Amino acid sequence: MYFGTYESVKLSIDCDGEDMEYLLTYIVIINLLGFASMYIDKKRAINSRHRIKESTLWTIALAGGAIGSSIGMKRFRHKTKHKSFTVGFPLLAFIDVALFVYVMYLLGY
Repeated sequence: MYFGTYESVKLSIDCDGEDMEYLLTYIVIINLLGFASMYIDKKRAINSRHRIKESTLWTIALAGGAIGSSIGMKRFRHKTKHKSFTVGFPLLAFIDVALFVYVMYLLGY
């Protein structure tokens, strides 16, 4: 039985400095949003006010803001009793960094 030969496929992406600037700007903004959302939700919890939905916090983290959310969680001691947050946010942060490094590698940086 013949399955054929394996040939490596090289991925080529055309990206200039302006595109990289947009990517870095997005990463910074989404992580600042993650950090700020943890701060705001903590303050609202202390003052018994309307809270930010957990699904919103997860959406921000999944959109690339896991590093900022993780730092905010630890800095403000918020959501630290929830295993899904204490494990999930740092795991997503690791995946974010790994994905960023991989994309940088593909782009030749």
